[in-house]
Amino acid sequence: MRTLGLSSVAFLCFPALAMVFLLTGYRTPQAAEVASKTSANRNEPTLIFRQIFKSSYPEYVKITVKQDGQGSWDIRQLDETPSPRPLHIDALLTQKLFALASDLHDFRGVKLDVHRRIANLGQKTFYYRDGTQENQVTFNYTVNKAAQQLLAIFYGLQRQELDLSDMKRVMRYDQLGINDVILRVQRDVSEKLLPEPAVLLPTLDQIAASSNLMDMSRRRARAIAEQIREAQSKN
Repeated sequence: MRTLGLSSVAFLCFPALAMVFLLTGYRTPQAAEVASKTSANRNEPTLIFRQIFKSSYPEYVKITVKQDGQGSWDIRQLDETPSPRPLHIDALLTQKLFALASDLHDFRGVKLDVHRRIANLGQKTFYYRDGTQENQVTFNYTVNKAAQQLLAIFYGLQRQELDLSDMKRVMRYDQLGINDVILRVQRDVSEKLLPEPAVLLPTLDQIAASSNLMDMSRRRARAIAEQIREAQSKN
């Protein structure tokens, strides 16, 4: 009677072992580590702001911020393809967002909309997610101070990301349009509408140093950058 060698036995047993691993949920250490990180990321406390305002620009805004400051933003018209982009905000601003949400009981059972007739200002929704818990509140207009502050920060992040993406876009594709964008950025910075204007500095410095752009735009970009740095030095 012929006996099987060890290699033959291993070959014959491999399909059976593979089936056992699949049925028992066995995962390699690498796969387990990835799954652990994914689960932790999914369970991390997260704030989401969404606004839908038809016939405006933009019609759709969605900003997501996790407790570590990482997140995403998607700002577009409703008929455009979703295109979320990465977002990162600093620890202090992240803490401020979550503190305001906490003041609103993480949106659990809270009512924000006013009870009187007001023009349509867009459907706004705050979401709070933490593991299996998810709370949300939708409103058109509110007089709640914490909600107004939270809304102002999300609006500021919206303007900030649009300013940054528009500067990059016109630098690359529409250099004649750079001055209009720079004027808008200058107004937003001067009126302190942006929660983290320092994120604009690398792009402003790039515009200021570009010999392909109009001298007026370069000077204005340099002035905005100086204004931001001066404000930073005072904080």
